[in-house]
Amino acid sequence: MQFKSVISAIVLALSITACSSVDKIVYRIDVPQGNYLEAAAVNQLQIGMNAQQVQYLLGTPVLIDPFNSDKWYYVFLQQKAYQTPEQHTLLVNFDKRGVVTSFDLDKPLPDENKPAVNNAIIQAENIAPKSWWQFWK
Repeated sequence: MQFKSVISAIVLALSITACSSVDKIVYRIDVPQGNYLEAAAVNQLQIGMNAQQVQYLLGTPVLIDPFNSDKWYYVFLQQKAYQTPEQHTLLVNFDKRGVVTSFDLDKPLPDENKPAVNNAIIQAENIAPKSWWQFWK
């Protein structure tokens, strides 16, 4: 009788620890946070644009420096499933008139011209029509 309870306790303990030994079973969604920065939009940013044009192009900045309102920070943080998060920061500097004097992107954004890894390209095959008497081919 005591032997059955010991065996059942061992089986229960092994079944509980077996779940924790397998990694990455639970699905995790991609979590983008901040301003979604696209390479095409950042490439359109130019010195000499005013603040309204920058805000139309990139959206409202995540942070405007409270001590110097001439600096806008656009921060984009992307975490895909179990990968380490990747952060991109764009700093836009304005002069006193509100015109862009410089901008700096800390690291390059992913190129949108490259196809995504998880997107499959489906192409239809050219199938010639068959005669009714060649149905076995």
